[in-house]
Amino acid sequence: MGDEYTPNPNLKIWMDGKLVPVDQANVSVFSHGLLYGDGVFEGIRVYHGRIFECKAHMHRFMLSMKAIRMEIPFTQQQIVDAMHETMKANKTTDGYIRLVAARGVGALGIHPFRCGPPIVFIICSTIQMYDPEMYEKGMKVITASTTRNHPNAMSPRIKSLNYLNNILAKIEAIDAGCLEAVMLNHEGYVAECTGDNLFIVTRGRLQTPGPHCGILEGITRRLVMKLAERRGIPVDQTILTRQDLYFADEMFITGTGAEICPVVDIDKRMIADGKPGPITRQLIADFRAYAKSGEELL
Repeated sequence: MGDEYTPNPNLKIWMDGKLVPVDQANVSVFSHGLLYGDGVFEGIRVYHGRIFECKAHMHRFMLSMKAIRMEIPFTQQQIVDAMHETMKANKTTDGYIRLVAARGVGALGIHPFRCGPPIVFIICSTIQMYDPEMYEKGMKVITASTTRNHPNAMSPRIKSLNYLNNILAKIEAIDAGCLEAVMLNHEGYVAECTGDNLFIVTRGRLQTPGPHCGILEGITRRLVMKLAERRGIPVDQTILTRQDLYFADEMFITGTGAEICPVVDIDKRMIADGKPGPITRQLIADFRAYAKSGEELL
């Protein structure tokens, strides 16, 4: 049995245009978002009272909705205003926002256009993906046997509510005593992790799977490439194999929740000397400074 999570009873949730106590933020069992995972979301950081890379997240959110033919009764600016309202109600200056648009109530059966209005809600809370010690010493990962969804079956550019593919790989990681797993695509090349993008450093060059490898193009991933370019570190979006990971000089993962976390072991193979490398440490420092700066690169 896993540890049960109990939400902060004082949380206020923005739901379909109004703030409600967390115990009143309920979704019908006939919501197609719940029944079929028919919906999209964004995970967004808040640093020093500022929504981090708000424009980039909202752009991806709107594209995800467009991809699944969902229209919500709120403009993009109204959603941004609602996020600020939720932050204020929960007195959040540093935290995490989960923005969700789920298909509405409908009869049993997957027809998406026989549903009521979409359900839109915003959670503003805290998040801790990994133990702080992992950012100093690095984490261990495995390669999952679960293959990443074929991009022609489910586009990785859609940040959908259906995460079962990732969850199955996550279970493999947990069973192996890790918290993250590398997922390969249908061709056997590296795609991404269960909830994060992936980078390696080889001979001073930063390498990461390209969009053609079937990845979600993460906001933090894009930002890391920008920060690397500022440092004069070459960046390649390319095809990577498991052996490339095994032979890497450094490795790290990126994500909104994870930020930048070093990886020092994969499939029980130590990466280089088993310690976070200098480029990884530099990019972590640059990211933290950028998060405080109020600047927007994306």
